[in-house]
Amino acid sequence: MADKTRNEAQSVPSQEERRKKRIKWAAYIAAFTVFQVAVIVVFVLVIMKARTPKFRVGTLQIQSLDTTQARSFKASFLAPIRIKNNNFGPYKYDASTVNFTFGGVQVGQVTIPKSKANFMSTKKIDLNVNLSSGNLSSSVSSTLQSQLSSGVLTLMSEAKLNGKVEVMIIFKKKKSTKMNCTMEINVSPKTLKSVSCK
Repeated sequence: MADKTRNEAQSVPSQEERRKKRIKWAAYIAAFTVFQVAVIVVFVLVIMKARTPKFRVGTLQIQSLDTTQARSFKASFLAPIRIKNNNFGPYKYDASTVNFTFGGVQVGQVTIPKSKANFMSTKKIDLNVNLSSGNLSSSVSSTLQSQLSSGVLTLMSEAKLNGKVEVMIIFKKKKSTKMNCTMEINVSPKTLKSVSCK
């Protein structure tokens, strides 16, 4: 009788230990499942998400600026174009054209060749630009004369880049990005005053 009681007493802790082990394993499995779900969510929302690249013109290097005639100008400069790709895959884009305007009228343009911006990096392209105000209407020429007299010339650069973001080689998503920058040039010292891009 004593042996039976002792065996029963020993079996109770062993059942309790098994129950605790089952609870512990269930907790491990639940934690692992939550971790796996979190990894998948991060993968889908961060790595697989295709962001729109940023497309900008940087600090111009002005090579020449001729404003000898009151209502016109000719200019040449090096335009640093920057395409910033924040995706976990390359951004392959088609050839495009950057239009430079004054008062809404085109005064020059330059072509961006077809290429790609590698993942999580910035593609740098330096382009030679030549501008001329020969096609301005009389009203826009009047505005130009006023700006040249004030000593600050305001130009715009506009372009659209079409391409695809490739994630893990398999997934491709079309992404277009636009450049819309305003540049102010100091006429007399022939230096860049500011560049502002939206």
